[in-house]
Amino acid sequence: MKRLFPVFALLLVALPSMAQTKLNGAGATFPNPIYQKWFSDYHQQHPDIEINYQSLGSGAGIAQVTSRTVDFGASDGPMSDQQLKTAKFKILHLPTVLGSVVPAYNIPGFNGELKFTPDILAGIYLGKIIAWNDASIAKMNPGVSLPNQPIVVVHRSDGSGTTYIWTDYLSKVSPDWNTQVGKGTSVKWPVGLGAKGNEGVAGMIRQMDGAFGYIELIYALKNNIPFGSVKNAAGTFVKASLESTTAAAASLKEMPADFRVSITNAPGKDAYPISSFTWLLVPADWQDKNKQKVFVDFLNWMLDQGQTMTSQLNYAPLPDSVKAKEREALKTIQ
Repeated sequence: MKRLFPVFALLLVALPSMAQTKLNGAGATFPNPIYQKWFSDYHQQHPDIEINYQSLGSGAGIAQVTSRTVDFGASDGPMSDQQLKTAKFKILHLPTVLGSVVPAYNIPGFNGELKFTPDILAGIYLGKIIAWNDASIAKMNPGVSLPNQPIVVVHRSDGSGTTYIWTDYLSKVSPDWNTQVGKGTSVKWPVGLGAKGNEGVAGMIRQMDGAFGYIELIYALKNNIPFGSVKNAAGTFVKASLESTTAAAASLKEMPADFRVSITNAPGKDAYPISSFTWLLVPADWQDKNKQKVFVDFLNWMLDQGQTMTSQLNYAPLPDSVKAKEREALKTIQ
């Protein structure tokens, strides 16, 4: 027995490391809070599985999954046809949650809710509206006293899916924005200061008097940053919330087979107009079949248990029809 004891001891030490499966992902900052919760909770339920995620921005997520330096990527803007072609292997877009991008601000002496029209939002980012007491802002917000203070425009400096959602929306509602700037994860900004990640933009808005920028809803809420309502396609001013984001998703009549879709400027009086799905970018073919099985199991868990956690962090869950379609897509991962 004394001879056998060291052998048993070695086996006990070796078993956890032998059984441990680690996966690495990178990408969007927009869904990072819910992803960190999911990966942490899943690890607690499955101690032998560890999923690491770096919140680097959608551009980095697309680049890293394309170069296969990570097991999966994440993006708030779907990959273009050219990007998918560049990858030289099939990448699936798998929706995870829905979220909203909000117009957030830091106006000294004012903590109320401002109303923004599409023209005001485009005008600020085009550099046409430069002060908080501009007549166009005052007209939409009667009775509100705003200072004669410059608007400090803040935008993302990194390749960003949040930027894609924001510029996709502006391209739909402003002909000037569409022709002069357009949409993308990175654009040539007419004005403004850049910051990295939703975290960076939120931090800059908090620190700078007169600042204005776009951030994902959860970042505004957890940092206590005021944000305004936006006039939607039906002409109603709607503030971002779980309900108004869900209403935007409800406008989608049919999800395309590849899940690449935009729901910005959705119809419906209750729909928040700057809402979007966010996606995991998952290779369809995995060389490591153990990792492939582990991640598919996680994705099925995400569609079941994971969706029940979304409202805790102010994301909207996937519609049942999208979940059903996604479960079929998971069967194609090999």
